[in-house]
Amino acid sequence: MADDHTHVQDFFSVRAAAWDSRFPDDGPAYAAAVGELGLRAGGAVLDAGCGTGRALPALRTAVGPGGTVLGADVTPAMLDAALRAGRGASGALLLADVARLPLRAGALDGVFAAGLISHLPHPEQGLSELARVVRTGGRLALFHPIGRAALAARHGRSLSDDDLRAEPRLAPLLADAGWRLETYTDEDSRFLALAVRTG
Repeated sequence: MADDHTHVQDFFSVRAAAWDSRFPDDGPAYAAAVGELGLRAGGAVLDAGCGTGRALPALRTAVGPGGTVLGADVTPAMLDAALRAGRGASGALLLADVARLPLRAGALDGVFAAGLISHLPHPEQGLSELARVVRTGGRLALFHPIGRAALAARHGRSLSDDDLRAEPRLAPLLADAGWRLETYTDEDSRFLALAVRTG
């Protein structure tokens, strides 16, 4: 795990404590995206690459007190920040690589993943592992609170069709991993790709 993820851990470890204060107004966007995942009361859901756990309260609301909410992240400092923010009350936090999850096949009804795909060392492997742990017909939400163009501008880059989240790249990547892209939204205010686990 450490070999593949050292750069990710290095990047996020030094930013974890101040992460939420950098993006204080994202809560409603997270809640809206979770709402589109179609979770039901009593369901089981994973926040993959949960970071400071900003989606966990909305995921808990979606599945109710009888549901299961898990948050997995590879960076201990981000999980510590989630605990300090009180988000451990909304779900169980796991120090885990999303490409090697300690979950049985078909255990989940859905996966929420904010900003995850661009940080996966091997996106195909990560998306395939997420498919493994989701039941047939379950759903995946790949989310970011701003769209691709706005994010590229924030980082001083130009928008590229080589971006993993560009629809012509993302759809076949998902299909090869066991998902069918259902809806694709890329606007300044958000990025949201919803996919269904195929049989």
